[in-house]
Amino acid sequence: MRIGVPKEIKVHEYRVGLSPASVAELTRAGHSVIIETGAGDGIGFTDQRYERAGAVIGSVEEALSAELIVKVKEPQLEECGRLTAKQVLFTYLHLAADHKQAEALMRSGVTAIAYETVVGPQGGLPLLSPMSEVAGRMSIQAGAWCLQRANGGRGTLLGGVPGVQPGRVVILGGGISGANAAAMAVGMQADVTIREKNVERMRHLVDHFEGRACVLMASGDAIEENVLRADLVVSAVLIPGGSTPKLVSRDLVRRMPNGSAMVDISIDQGGCFETSRPTSHDAPIYVEEGVVHYCVTNMLGAVARTSTLALNNVTLPYVKSLADLGVESALAKDPGFAKGLNVLSGQVVHPAVREALGLAPT
Repeated sequence: MRIGVPKEIKVHEYRVGLSPASVAELTRAGHSVIIETGAGDGIGFTDQRYERAGAVIGSVEEALSAELIVKVKEPQLEECGRLTAKQVLFTYLHLAADHKQAEALMRSGVTAIAYETVVGPQGGLPLLSPMSEVAGRMSIQAGAWCLQRANGGRGTLLGGVPGVQPGRVVILGGGISGANAAAMAVGMQADVTIREKNVERMRHLVDHFEGRACVLMASGDAIEENVLRADLVVSAVLIPGGSTPKLVSRDLVRRMPNGSAMVDISIDQGGCFETSRPTSHDAPIYVEEGVVHYCVTNMLGAVARTSTLALNNVTLPYVKSLADLGVESALAKDPGFAKGLNVLSGQVVHPAVREALGLAPT
């Protein structure tokens, strides 16, 4: 099969759909891979490295004309306009909060499979998990930066110092990203509270952190109590394929201490805070209701090398299945992989995505 990897064009997005090692695996299996020139330059994956792995270096037009297109971020509207019904797109889509992209993909006729809704053999979201790990860890770094006075924060050091109380970190959601955020915050010696509503997951987190983080039920009143006392609030809530519920209202944000910070990992799916709006690495933060917000939709682009390698570890088997078997056979063989199908024949077909977009059930 002919596989194309275009250069990501979202602002400050340096990740790339296939690493040189992944390309080598695919070319050894008899597939041809076209890498847009310069696609991996931002993380040290030069055109020469890709050529040594067996790839052909080409233009954006050549990469986007392949049978199977492998990306990282959702296609921008100009990219959607180049897609056709004869192609398969495999990437993160996050359509629930992006009506324009959903409409553009439907118009193109492309078959679009979303990393974030693929389900693994034992359940879970295997193509989202490594990015959730990175996002969780990075959220605390970003939050600590937001709290610096020069960035509008209240000037709090999360770990404190002897004789000074550490910063209070509240994490909404105890899944993979939430647990990784908590691990980083605990490592910085912050005062950490995780709010989670799944009892079994709460038990796991209690055992894992062994008292170094407080794990509590995520009821509305209890969340309010924690948020009002927090220096940093991290949203790590996920509804697979769907929009994120607004757990923190504008009124609640208004009542938070001036200079406190919020990092919304969930912004790709619409965000967890009523005051959230998408930002980019060019202008990552804004202050609303006296609170510093970090809502970068491709926050992992800042650690693009780590993110690319972590993503390729889990996506390569699925890319190889699509290339070896073709899309119909690959999805028929693996029901969990089939759950990644978001757009087919001009229609959004994933139930949760359809609901989030306000489309009638199929």
